[in-house]
Amino acid sequence: MDGRRGGPVRGGRGMTDEVKAIDCMYYVATREFIERWNRAKEGELVCRMERAIGGLPAYDSIEEMIRQMDEAGVERVFIAQCKMWSYWRKWMYMDTQLEEVLQYTQRYPDRFVGLAGYNPYRITESLREIEIAVKQYGFKGVYVHIYGFDIPLHDRKMYPLYAKCVELDVPVSLQVGHVLEAMPSDCGRPIYLDRVACDFPELKIIGAHTGWPWVEELISVCYKWENVWLGIDAWMPKYLSPAILQFINSRLGQDRCLWGTNGLPWKENLRQLNELGLKPEVKRKLLRENAIQLFKLEEAPPGAA
Repeated sequence: MDGRRGGPVRGGRGMTDEVKAIDCMYYVATREFIERWNRAKEGELVCRMERAIGGLPAYDSIEEMIRQMDEAGVERVFIAQCKMWSYWRKWMYMDTQLEEVLQYTQRYPDRFVGLAGYNPYRITESLREIEIAVKQYGFKGVYVHIYGFDIPLHDRKMYPLYAKCVELDVPVSLQVGHVLEAMPSDCGRPIYLDRVACDFPELKIIGAHTGWPWVEELISVCYKWENVWLGIDAWMPKYLSPAILQFINSRLGQDRCLWGTNGLPWKENLRQLNELGLKPEVKRKLLRENAIQLFKLEEAPPGAA
């Protein structure tokens, strides 16, 4: 198997026969990284649902990850340089380094796309690294996990990031809704994106993780503004809110939705999504076309994935 091209998917029929999917939300998943993350969580307060779901997946090699992508019919995966601040112990307990994302994007540029990280407590340093990530290494956006920092999405510490993303012409992906970790969820209320979209009409904003339990807030912002998208990552499709499914199928919503997993199993996720009865054109937009348009991705060469 050529990891860069992926090669044909063999075996049973999968989503790859219909749509070459693009996963817009994933983490660094090397075994070394996940082991370091698990050690960092020792002594942290663990919430009920976080304990029930378990940790992030780990792969022995990037090639093994690509093999599973191929089996599921996933063409490309976005790897986020996630910066997660501990609300309880006040330190960066997930501190993904630029080099850890580059090991994916530089080795297999047809299979992985980089998202830079942001630390609102280190604004100047973060903005410099974001510029390097985008201009030198071709990263396509920025991802922010806001909750541990304990500031809302429309806080003044976030505005330099939004201005930088407009300058670089890249989207910003923001987790919205509740958070599994022991952090206040209200920092990620989707309605805060309404003010951000108003102040930055040229900024391309993704409300990731569906915004649950404030789904209607995110949907309302997406309907209202031309520059806001909704990500369904971190949810298995059978658990998606009916309001989300209605949005995806709507005339105004089908162009403003993105698929991702946040580490959930690709094959089962796509199997469940295939059972939702989405129209073929809607499914193409959700799984692929919207991501290509929003992130200005080049179409993969023939034979990829």
